[in-house]
Amino acid sequence: MKRERNPDGLQEAEAKSDTAKPTAVFEAAGGRAYTTTLAGQIARALAVFCVDEVVVFDDEGSKLQQRSGSNNGKPHYYQNGGNGFTGYADPNYFLMHILSYLETPPFLRRHLFPMHPDLKQAGSLPSLDMPHHLRSTEWCRYREGITVEETAEDEGSKRRKKHKKGEARPVEMSLVDVGLARKTVVPATIPPNTRVTIKLPKDVSIDATEDGGPIAAKAVAPSAPREEEGYYWGYSVRAATCLSAVITECDYPGGYDLTLGTSERGAPITELTRSMSEGNEVPTFNHMLIVFGGVAGLEVAVGADDELQKMGVKEPKQLFDYWVNLCPGQGSRTIRTEEAIWLGLMGLREVVVSKGRR
Repeated sequence: MKRERNPDGLQEAEAKSDTAKPTAVFEAAGGRAYTTTLAGQIARALAVFCVDEVVVFDDEGSKLQQRSGSNNGKPHYYQNGGNGFTGYADPNYFLMHILSYLETPPFLRRHLFPMHPDLKQAGSLPSLDMPHHLRSTEWCRYREGITVEETAEDEGSKRRKKHKKGEARPVEMSLVDVGLARKTVVPATIPPNTRVTIKLPKDVSIDATEDGGPIAAKAVAPSAPREEEGYYWGYSVRAATCLSAVITECDYPGGYDLTLGTSERGAPITELTRSMSEGNEVPTFNHMLIVFGGVAGLEVAVGADDELQKMGVKEPKQLFDYWVNLCPGQGSRTIRTEEAIWLGLMGLREVVVSKGRR
């Protein structure tokens, strides 16, 4: 029996939004349990609002020099992060580690994430339960999986296969564990322990009681579930050494076509949504970037960014299409970054839904 994963309510995935957040999010945090909880709160916001990419940037200009770069559409798997807890010494690495771990389907985590002190309390965090976190009894044509080593029997079978001179050689196959009772096989040579997105045939049975060999499937791009069926399929994680790198190192062709910076000194976010209702159109977009500052604001990040200083940028609002205040009249002197993320994504939801290109 198969339960179908219902895509209703996931069409937000067709409008792509990205968030950038600074290292300073953890500087005022307490112990290990609290820093882990903060990372979990951020991950929950990313999942709830169907964010495609999260960029962790250093607002002090030096901490991420050795870890900057992209992960080509999927989270990094932090296998060489040292043996100690990094939440204090390298909070950017810690945040990316936790975010990547939580984005990964649970059955894959033990394969892709070795035991590490950063993850000691990650098991207590609320589940993200995203569409690609499928249970073994749930049906969806797309699944995340990991390539596995062939057994000795499989290898022996391959060696025994012969082909006549002039015949096409057999297609190399890779075995993929996608969390079902039956594994899948794809016509491609993929190294073992590689995360891969799989597309299953329409009417294949995933019933554990049925005796059958591997399911013939196809390896597809991680973006295929979104582009073909409108599923939200998780977020990628990227590091940036400074604020300017958040924008200039964008992986999307053409970059971000709508950018918003957040500050208590910005225009009330209600003005942005009100202008839409009054006919002052916010432009449509393919990729919207929302940038959140630390407790001291994005001004600190601008001052520490050598490239922006060379360009003569004095105020962060010069970098963005819109400069918005997420909570006008706030009762506390400061709004923490993890709080601002929830406020911002909720406040801009109407913009994402109505202006994101389908």
